[in-house]
Amino acid sequence: MQALVEQITARIAAGEYPAGERLPAERQLAARLSVARNTLREALDIMQRRGLIKRRAGAGSYVAADIDAPALQQVEAMAGPVHLHVMRGILEPEMARLAILNMSPAIIAQLAGIIDKMNGEKHEAASFARLEDAFHVKLAEGTGNPLLQGCYQFVVRARQQPFNAAMLERQMTPARIDRLQRGYKTLFSALAARDIGEATAQVQAFLLEEQQAFMQED
Repeated sequence: MQALVEQITARIAAGEYPAGERLPAERQLAARLSVARNTLREALDIMQRRGLIKRRAGAGSYVAADIDAPALQQVEAMAGPVHLHVMRGILEPEMARLAILNMSPAIIAQLAGIIDKMNGEKHEAASFARLEDAFHVKLAEGTGNPLLQGCYQFVVRARQQPFNAAMLERQMTPARIDRLQRGYKTLFSALAARDIGEATAQVQAFLLEEQQAFMQED
């Protein structure tokens, strides 16, 4: 039950269900989370007692409007490229390891679809960055850890802040996109083969290249 509460809470923290907005109907939410409706109701009861949601008779459940979203947005705005690099260095190797241990064949197929999009056309910096974000968000989902998913969604939103996005666009040259396309194919092959060593080595290679790009900015 606690895991289900954490999963819904992580989705709220990630912005999937914004403060003040209505949650999906119980039938839809239960199907989305692959749980029985009575199990979902128990989780929502716990969340209501904790002040995370409010329930209105005949109108459903709503995310509490007094969750401190402005404070989260301020942290996102304050996170610069180096902060993001540090957080990615903490999260992404562990995401690869846990995903290999826990991800389903469906997640692997979805990652394959993202790889196909990465390699299917010539990308501009912004479009390739969106595919990178989609890949890592799906990888975080594959870990089966809702708190890690929420943390990584937070990283993605910080990465999309104007200052960080502008630096990323400068660094994302056509030559680097070509290297990253090859690197992501290598990473996916390691993930699909459940090769933790190769997958984490490739993630570290991405992070090292990003660090070198920062040094060139200086």
